[in-house]
Amino acid sequence: MVPLLDEGVEVWRPVHAEVLPGARYRIVTKNDDPEDERWGFTTGQLVQCEERVFDGKRRLVAALLVGDTG
Repeated sequence: MVPLLDEGVEVWRPVHAEVLPGARYRIVTKNDDPEDERWGFTTGQLVQCEERVFDGKRRLVAALLVGDTG
């Protein structure tokens, strides 16, 4: 999950990510409407994640940028 920016409230977008060594993830989902949705992390970026609970379910969320392959 990546945070959406400029929404006025906390909003998260589910995305797909490739698992990499060192507890890193590469975001692979493409933002099809970047003018409407500003993602906190974008396609190709390498992130570290942390767990958060949404509606009682644990999810990984992108928390820290650690590199960029785009």
